[in-house]
Amino acid sequence: MNNLLPRIKENVSKVIIGKEDVTKLLLAALAAGGHVLLEDVPGTGKTVLAKSLAKSMDLAFNRIQFTPDLLPSDVTGLSYYNQEKGSFVFKEGPVFTNLLLADEINRATPRTQSSLLECMGESQVTVDGTTRTPGEPFFVIATQNPVETLGCYPLPEAQMDRFLMRITMGSLTQDEERQMIDRYIHEQPLEQIAAVCTREEILALQSECKNVYVHEDLRNYIVSLVQGTRKYVSTSGVGRAIAEGVSPRGTLALLRASQGYAMVQERDFVTPEDIKAVAVPVLAHRMISETARAEEKESFISGLLNSIALPTEDWTRP
Repeated sequence: MNNLLPRIKENVSKVIIGKEDVTKLLLAALAAGGHVLLEDVPGTGKTVLAKSLAKSMDLAFNRIQFTPDLLPSDVTGLSYYNQEKGSFVFKEGPVFTNLLLADEINRATPRTQSSLLECMGESQVTVDGTTRTPGEPFFVIATQNPVETLGCYPLPEAQMDRFLMRITMGSLTQDEERQMIDRYIHEQPLEQIAAVCTREEILALQSECKNVYVHEDLRNYIVSLVQGTRKYVSTSGVGRAIAEGVSPRGTLALLRASQGYAMVQERDFVTPEDIKAVAVPVLAHRMISETARAEEKESFISGLLNSIALPTEDWTRP
């Protein structure tokens, strides 16, 4: 195991105060090759965290500020007629990059939101019948405010399912907030950090993540958790408000996220604690419900973790 993720984590911590758990989850998603939805009220550091991660890696970076008047072609690009060449030419949109920051994604219309479905799910973009690939690696970090509803459009289930994790930033403690004042009073740390890894290192990291060992008992444990989200639908508590449990894509997402989190912990094998650490951010937002709030879904997954027996074994690679 290399020390790439600790290097990135240390670099991000030069800007972000606290939020170590959030940073670990974000790095786990990066290693697993998934996408992340950062959700919290304005001013909690969502955009700064995304920018700090982007500046820590020598990758192409684009940001889209989602607004109600944004069009799908503003995201994917469009073909226009070039009079000099006498033919149509494709102009790439900001989605053709390595790391895309989709800021305030729920402010765009569903039509524009859906322009990200194909590239997030299949790492490709189809415009005018021609399929093109964005950068490699391709990592989307989207942000949204879960409280504000005026001028916002809730993400549909198909879009939510494309995100490997939904992460809540949370607030600072009193000590952390004081540290933030001391750090920012004379300078802007985000402007001073530099890249600590290359594109090739990220690609090697993502390839290595797939080889992180997952014990047979832990594979069964992952399946039991996902099956549990379907088994308890319409039975008790918040389950009555859940229309559908986690999809098969969610099963693979939990597997990959667990492998990524193990790498963040500098291990080449997954432990039950890795699965428990990522279960809520990976599974909760995939449960379909018209009435249950995000907090209720998270509570449901936490209860599920407590109700299913945790396997005890030697998890190291044989």
